[in-house]
Amino acid sequence: MNSKKLNLKKIKILAVIGIFIISFISHFAYKIFPNIVFSFFFPVNESIWEHMKILFTSTLLYGIIDYLLLKKNNIKYNNFSFQLYFTALSSIPIYLVIYLPLYKLLGEKMFISILLIILVYSLEQYLSYQILKEKETKVLNIIIVPIIIICYLGFIYLTYNPIFSYVFYDTKNQKYGTDLYRNIS
Repeated sequence: MNSKKLNLKKIKILAVIGIFIISFISHFAYKIFPNIVFSFFFPVNESIWEHMKILFTSTLLYGIIDYLLLKKNNIKYNNFSFQLYFTALSSIPIYLVIYLPLYKLLGEKMFISILLIILVYSLEQYLSYQILKEKETKVLNIIIVPIIIICYLGFIYLTYNPIFSYVFYDTKNQKYGTDLYRNIS
């Protein structure tokens, strides 16, 4: 049986859908399994900041599927580790730059949040596509693992020591981080 191979563009389109699905699951992961390990990778509350873990973690988790699809379809690529980290990290400022003014203007609107996350994942996968086609840069691929660890250390620190600003404030449950209750003025 001759199975049809996917090309890089189709794999990146699938990635947008796949990361979005993982994001949905990630949103509820800590609620289902409320423990310290899950608090490191998934949002512990409904604050804007905690939701940035969804962008970062979902992209990294989908990277496993992405890697397997590239291998299975015999697609030549470069800079896989770098593109995975870069797209995961760049999704955070891209999202915040667009979302924060909308949030200040309109408040929390789920429809806008969902459309924006799809837009951000589409942009990140376009960047991924471009980086995978670039010349191999070994040094960037090597330093990625420690940088990812440093990013998660930042997420962990800010989950348990949130900054008292609206970006870190869960308006639904009126708290910061995992259990810091305080009204914001």
